[in-house]
Amino acid sequence: MLIPTPIGQSYDKVIAIIESCNTKEQLIGAKKILNNFKTLYGTVGFPKAYSYSLDKVLNDKYIQLTCQL
Repeated sequence: MLIPTPIGQSYDKVIAIIESCNTKEQLIGAKKILNNFKTLYGTVGFPKAYSYSLDKVLNDKYIQLTCQL
């Protein structure tokens, strides 16, 4: 049986996953998790601000990793 998780808690977990990435391969996995989050919570109508914010965090992390290499 699945236990419903509040959207805020799931959002925080996705942010933590993105920020913990150290390689581009890990970032690709984080993007898949992000897309699953959007698909799951998109069906219940989550605020678009969450989507934009997560995309920005992912993009910023990608830029950070690209500049390091």
